[in-house]
Amino acid sequence: MSAEATPSRAKRPVEYEATVTDLRMETHDTATLLLELDSGAAPLDYKAGQFINIDPHQFRALAHQCAYLQEQKGRKEPPRSYSLASAPHERHVAITVKDEEFISGVTRYPPLLSPLLVHGRLVGAKLKVTGFMGPYVLPDDVTERTDHVLHVVAGSGAVPNFAIVKDALHRGLKLRHTFLASNKTWGDVLYREELAALERAAPDRVRVVHTLTRETDEAKYGPRVRKGRVAEALLHELLPDRDTCLVYVCGPAITPWDRRKALETRTPATPRFMEAVLGHLHEMGIPDKRIKREAYG
Repeated sequence: MSAEATPSRAKRPVEYEATVTDLRMETHDTATLLLELDSGAAPLDYKAGQFINIDPHQFRALAHQCAYLQEQKGRKEPPRSYSLASAPHERHVAITVKDEEFISGVTRYPPLLSPLLVHGRLVGAKLKVTGFMGPYVLPDDVTERTDHVLHVVAGSGAVPNFAIVKDALHRGLKLRHTFLASNKTWGDVLYREELAALERAAPDRVRVVHTLTRETDEAKYGPRVRKGRVAEALLHELLPDRDTCLVYVCGPAITPWDRRKALETRTPATPRFMEAVLGHLHEMGIPDKRIKREAYG
């Protein structure tokens, strides 16, 4: 998952030199990069669900695109934020990056950094990253607040939640995780095998449910693979304990560009995944204090 970076009020981020040790294609347009971070003698200190920043200006291959986009936007291109797919106990820091599309009339500007990270053959390359940031983490007293976390994610929104589940299982937290992942097709699902393995290893603590919006192969559907978008009825099914659960929602939301376009055309911005899911949760009476969200667009 990626987005333009936003400031964090957490402790001051640190710049690291990272070496890309491996790259694994997750789907046709999404890759996981394994990073070896040079932290000197200090241990890496991050929480599952956080992100790192990568500044596109450090790549010579992007110099012309940066200059062009800056002229078009009238401002300097900011660093991009990428959620960590790794949990703190794992050997490498990992990010999963989707090569975002440029869709005429829908997307205002073409993606800058994600195509290079996914398709640039960067294994062995060194780059600078800044981390670790973001409040999209489990609270320290999570087991005092709940025994059930529902993860509702779309596309690359699965990235930080995947890390959170791995970390909670590793630490032996007494939590049940329901992982509801929305994607277009079965081929777009991130961490499909890894999530299935976590469920097999801890069936009393992990339940994985997929929902697909454009899958044409009817054989893919079943009790664990539903058809259509995340609907209120499905959330009702997965949240019998709505008074005590915590819900972590990560996926695309209305962007500033969407809002500007809506103002110009005097039409309301079309709700995206985040707005739709939050609407369902609020209709079910789940208060904001029990919902954690991470949006991108």
